[in-house]
Amino acid sequence: MDKVRVSAAEAVADIPDGASLAVGGFGLSGVPEAAIRALHEQGATGLEVVSNNCGVDGRGLGVLLAAGRIARVTGSYVGENKEFARQYLSGELEVELVPQGTLAERLRAGGAGIPAFYTPAGVGTQVARGGLPWRYAPDGSVAVASPPKETRDFHGRPHVLERGITTDFALVRAWRGDRHGNLVFRRAAANFNPLAAMAGRTTVAEVEELVEPGELSPDEVHLPGVFVQRIVALTPEQAADKQIEKRTVRP
Repeated sequence: MDKVRVSAAEAVADIPDGASLAVGGFGLSGVPEAAIRALHEQGATGLEVVSNNCGVDGRGLGVLLAAGRIARVTGSYVGENKEFARQYLSGELEVELVPQGTLAERLRAGGAGIPAFYTPAGVGTQVARGGLPWRYAPDGSVAVASPPKETRDFHGRPHVLERGITTDFALVRAWRGDRHGNLVFRRAAANFNPLAAMAGRTTVAEVEELVEPGELSPDEVHLPGVFVQRIVALTPEQAADKQIEKRTVRP
């Protein structure tokens, strides 16, 4: 039952080339930075990533992106990552853009064993009709486009069929966790982290504070340990390394 690993490097050592990854975080909040950097040092390439966004230049998944380690991204937000935009528009990166709520539900559904579901989000758009550019050719033409999706009416309202997402691995960050893998997320870090953890077949969770089994009240656990296979305790320096994406102050 003790799922603790000595280091992030040990926890991600067996992630192979071409693996699919669900990665928690929103912007720079709740991003599993230690696991991502360990994976960068490990050298796996051709990765297929499912995450709300792909970090920023030099932080989060932006580290793997800049190194050319990511082949495909399923997400809902490009953000201000210039390298992400450059690789996508030049045809180096395949990108499936998904409505944010739909992406969250696809991850939750995959983790809950639900193969597909209907949603009104995307009806009447290219999300349902198909034709969204997944990959561009070097000349700027569309090399791969999204396929059309099945639609069906419920109570007189059209809905589009979306498929649940499962991945080979998941990388997430939590505030507290015990040796059994039970996790507690704090404030904005409770974004895509629980959903990504559910979707991964092997989930690596880095925690700012590691506690012993029984110290967490069942009422405060946000994600039960059944969804987590590996735990990494961050150092105080790693836990405190939280960059602000946009700092706004009064004059």
